[in-house]
Amino acid sequence: MNMQSGESRLRFAWYAIATLLAVFTYFYGLDSQHIPKNGDEYPYEHITRLTADSGHLLPLQSRLDNMRNTKPPLLFWQGIASTNWGHDWTLWNLRYPSVSYTLFTALLIFLLGWKLSRQVETGFIALLTYLAFFSTYRYGRPFLVNPAEVFWFFLPFFTLLYWRPATFESRFLVPLLLGAEAGIGLLYKSFALIAPVGLGLAWWYLHYREYRLLHCLRKDAGKVALTVILSLALFGLWFLLDPDPQSVWREFIVGENVGKFDPHGSYLSKFLWGGSSVWALLLGYPMNAGLLAAPVAAVFFIAYRRRALLTDAEKMLWIWMAALFIVFSLPSQRSARYLLEAMPGLAVLCALNWQRINRKVFIASLLMAGGVLALIIFMSVRLQHEIAGTELYAPEYWMLQTFTAALILIALFVPKFTGAIVNVAALLVLLCFAAFLRPFDGALGNYSTEVQQYAKGKEVWVPCNFRAKEEGYRFILPGARVHGYREEPGQTAAGLAAHYRLFAFQVPLQEAGCAGCKILGQRLDIRSRQSEGELKEMLKGDIFRHLFARELLIEIPGMSTSMAPGSVEEGCRS
Repeated sequence: MNMQSGESRLRFAWYAIATLLAVFTYFYGLDSQHIPKNGDEYPYEHITRLTADSGHLLPLQSRLDNMRNTKPPLLFWQGIASTNWGHDWTLWNLRYPSVSYTLFTALLIFLLGWKLSRQVETGFIALLTYLAFFSTYRYGRPFLVNPAEVFWFFLPFFTLLYWRPATFESRFLVPLLLGAEAGIGLLYKSFALIAPVGLGLAWWYLHYREYRLLHCLRKDAGKVALTVILSLALFGLWFLLDPDPQSVWREFIVGENVGKFDPHGSYLSKFLWGGSSVWALLLGYPMNAGLLAAPVAAVFFIAYRRRALLTDAEKMLWIWMAALFIVFSLPSQRSARYLLEAMPGLAVLCALNWQRINRKVFIASLLMAGGVLALIIFMSVRLQHEIAGTELYAPEYWMLQTFTAALILIALFVPKFTGAIVNVAALLVLLCFAAFLRPFDGALGNYSTEVQQYAKGKEVWVPCNFRAKEEGYRFILPGARVHGYREEPGQTAAGLAAHYRLFAFQVPLQEAGCAGCKILGQRLDIRSRQSEGELKEMLKGDIFRHLFARELLIEIPGMSTSMAPGSVEEGCRS
């Protein structure tokens, strides 16, 4: 970009403002119970809280069946540090390190895109594209291992590529640095991740030596070995520091990792067919991109068409993506989530080929964004109608929706702005969705201060349809002694009242709930993990009955607070 021209300065200002928008989008609503996430956040919160309560960093603590050494300790230590040993126990404090990792990854992407293209605009496009991927937004904000693992496993490849050729020729210092970077990643995720990292590094060195195998073995085999050994040695510190290494071996090495190779049936049939097939894994790249799925698919086609003209840097990024795909196609469990480490490199490839992507491809993404935005607006209007007498959304909310719609229309009908707007439009749709959810985290989505004070120190039973989901209620009812009961179809407040003295129960928005019960308070909530029958009814148009709910906090005077025999707490902890 020629920074001397007026048009270039305007474009730079646009991308700078868009980057600030992206940062705001990732921090907005970070304390929400309803952000897009993965259910693993609940058991991770549980392990972090109990480990902090123990006053020791190791061994990790848990009351969940088979869910103690589920991950190496760095994620839990991160949570302990960010919450001051649990004294500042909030979702914001648990999650802001995740966003920080995601933004640092975006910074690496920006620098790499700028360096490879010699254009700062390409760096901005790479950064915005990565942050506009739905997988980045979904997994890059909650208290999950993914933000840290993506950063630490992308960092070695960034290091090699950004400072080449000096990094490839380094015999000792760079391999040590790469080993330290990868080793920290292993302490977040798993020793098994050394497989794609080792394959990717070995393949990069072989490519750098122009596929002269013997020459590469003589020059670089020791470097790769040094990196792998150091990273595994760092991971091995867990066994040295943990007072109970046998449990680490049994629960993590055997249970969490070796178990992923158990096909639970025919390995070949699972490899070729079904939702866990190799083909479903291949579709993970565009699926992870969300609203930018069409440009991502187009980049695959463009790379194939101009495969003879690819630069060395592009080839190396494709090699890293191929290494991840090959390794993660081997276990019997395959998921698009396993390809998250490839998305930074894919964002750079998108940016390097941004001008080659046909405008019609961007139009497809914009139409998808417009469709999602229309659905958000429709749901907002319907929800406001269902909850009459209360203003759910302020005028600023509707201004945001209008601005996003206007920007999408500009990109659709003004060709010169299409490429510059498409990833910003995707980010704005994510922000609109977060704004749509905010009423569920405000006064309407929480119990009153009086109710929270009343519940403090008391045993409260809450609905649970995922392991450790009751952990989320510790933020809703701080200080309460929360237990989970399994949420099942056909449950009634009267049936639960026979077992629990103080419990939460969810009913559809327009239902009365519990005749004759003592209702202490109520709040709005969004239901998840609907049954097959409920999903069928939602597809027929009965969305609001099964998606939104009123949650009632009910007390049964005179009822014992002890857990009734045969209760279903175990169903939430397994």
